[in-house]
Amino acid sequence: MKILVTGGAGYIGSHMVKTLGEKGHDIVVYDNISTGHKDSVLYGRLVIADLADIGALDRLFREESFDAVLHFAAHIVVDESVENPIKYYKNNFSNALNLIEACVRHNVDKFIFSSTAAVYGIPEKDSVSEDTPMLPINPYGASKLMVEQALKDISRSSALRYVSLRYFNVAGADPLSRIGQKYMDATHLITVSLRAALGLRDQLNIFGTDYDTPDGTCIRDYIHVDDLIDAHMLALDYLSSGGGSRVFNCGYGHGYSVREVVDKVKEVTGRDFKAIETGRREGDPPSLVADSSRIKKELGWRPSHDDLEYIIRTAWEWEKKLFNAQGSQT
Repeated sequence: MKILVTGGAGYIGSHMVKTLGEKGHDIVVYDNISTGHKDSVLYGRLVIADLADIGALDRLFREESFDAVLHFAAHIVVDESVENPIKYYKNNFSNALNLIEACVRHNVDKFIFSSTAAVYGIPEKDSVSEDTPMLPINPYGASKLMVEQALKDISRSSALRYVSLRYFNVAGADPLSRIGQKYMDATHLITVSLRAALGLRDQLNIFGTDYDTPDGTCIRDYIHVDDLIDAHMLALDYLSSGGGSRVFNCGYGHGYSVREVVDKVKEVTGRDFKAIETGRREGDPPSLVADSSRIKKELGWRPSHDDLEYIIRTAWEWEKKLFNAQGSQT
């Protein structure tokens, strides 16, 4: 298939491009390289442009007869979204709308969207299904939910069919350490912990130790990036076989606490580092775990890497490679 991957030079997008390339698809990567990296694109042709540039999008769609679009390009830092909501609504929603509109104009009928568990906000139940009320508490989650609503409405009035995948906590890296998380200001717990183990951070902060959880710290559902990519491949097959628009959670259905992750990072790396207990962050739910029974039932998704040690080990090998290459950059 001829496939457009937006944000394909970023963390998750580059793993998508890797898998599509290994399976022989013809790929065009569209990325403005604001947080992505050219050397993360292992297959296909890289077009450096912005989704705000409607002219560039139209030219590309005219030049290439795309069978499907996979949309990963987005800003993803929750705290930043609160500080600068306009940036998030412009990029995550307005630019996504530009892309969706281009698909409709150029008769591309298959669209896969990177959504997020942040659309649920702070759910009342620990286990979150796709039918859980969506009440985002920050502009990041709200901007993603707006795209989901736009897709729902536009698909009703056009030939466009979509799959929206709501990610939980994505982690890990390519097992051959070819690509991985390269964002220097990473905020995800596993990446931050590994950089503390490498001595690139003075300490790790544990935000809140008085939650109603077994050890008092927040619990999250961590999914290896390659299992997430497998979900995308199944979604692509589903749409290619004529499937209708659907929404699926992507997580393992169980979680690990902050303390458990920190302890496992220390065990895997063989290194100790300072973990400072501090107050809660506003908006952190005590526990957030996916109910992924729908994607397992409807698409036959069977995760291969549901193992915290494996997730951390692949990320650790990547982080060592990354910072050996980049010296002391932080």
